[in-house]
Amino acid sequence: MQRFQVLDFIRGCAILGILLLNITGFALPSAAYLNPAWRGDVALHDAWTWAILDGLAQLKFLTLFALLFGAGLALQIPRGSRWIATRLTLLVLIGFIHSIFFWEGDILLDYGLIGLIIWRLLRDVPSNRALFKTGVLLYGVGCAVLLIFGAMSGDRGGSGWQPEAAVLEYESYWKLVGGWEAIQNRLDLLSSGLMAMASQYGWQLAGLMLMGAALLRNGWLTGEFSQQHYRRMALLLLTTGWLIALPGIAAQWQLHWAWRWSGFYLQLPRDLSSPFISLGYAALCLGFWPALAATRCCDLIQCVGRMALSNYLLQTLICTTLFYRFNLFLHFDRLQLLAFVPVIWLVNILFSVLWLRYFRQGPVEWLWRWLTQRACSGSSRSSTLR
Repeated sequence: MQRFQVLDFIRGCAILGILLLNITGFALPSAAYLNPAWRGDVALHDAWTWAILDGLAQLKFLTLFALLFGAGLALQIPRGSRWIATRLTLLVLIGFIHSIFFWEGDILLDYGLIGLIIWRLLRDVPSNRALFKTGVLLYGVGCAVLLIFGAMSGDRGGSGWQPEAAVLEYESYWKLVGGWEAIQNRLDLLSSGLMAMASQYGWQLAGLMLMGAALLRNGWLTGEFSQQHYRRMALLLLTTGWLIALPGIAAQWQLHWAWRWSGFYLQLPRDLSSPFISLGYAALCLGFWPALAATRCCDLIQCVGRMALSNYLLQTLICTTLFYRFNLFLHFDRLQLLAFVPVIWLVNILFSVLWLRYFRQGPVEWLWRWLTQRACSGSSRSSTLR
């Protein structure tokens, strides 16, 4: 399969950028991920940290990663249905293990499940324009469902939005102690997460994957347009995205992150703006690619992108060790947690560069490919025997 260096670079940026928000998911209660006022009062520096990250990173790098995942699926289509179905099924298995035994914030399971549903569209829809429009439509359905949920919700978000002391104590207990108690809680969270994916988030994820596949097939994601085009698109997309996002951020702050508004209605500006901003980031990379490609930093980030799956799981190992095994959970606020991010980025980069000096793929990527090959060859032999 052909490798596109620019896609490796953008994927590396996405993996590193995801940590800006995931660090909160590792080190603070689940209620803190979207709500900076999860304790009731919020310090000014914490509110500003939330606002800046919300505008620049919240959902943006996940959106970018979903677009690239769809592009990757499009690249895999020539390998055939058995290869793709096996590969995605194994990703579901990896995601399940990750979400149950390591961290409840896993995205791999969701990506694998949605990929199994939509990959046939990538194969069967010949028109890139139709594929992109279908992706936009599905993403819009997810946004509409979010508004419906808001209309159905009560005025209070309960322990999931502003947890009481006993809830916080119990969450700290099972995360720090681990074992069967943690597995049971992660199974419960996985169940509710799958319901949310089936009813709302999955529509958006499927839409993003289809859009990413369409942009790969028409050459936009592989740099086949002019640099001037990408620079103009970066300006247009980023300006549009932030014009949509900033009023929502300001409104959440003014409403002191009230449950119904910040949990549903004011999620909509974030959801609508994220594809614009994420594609704007990609357009920036594509528009300045010749200059970027000449830098050492670009080579390092490409290595991270080539080992995206291994690096994503490595971030989990590092963060769960730091915050759960070394008892640092609930010891830092949002701003303080950002100090950990460059250190973990450095570990990701060093690991990737050193590993790729001796091997062509990351360790988890190699295992994923090897298991896929074994499963496909086993199926072929079984079919031949029959």
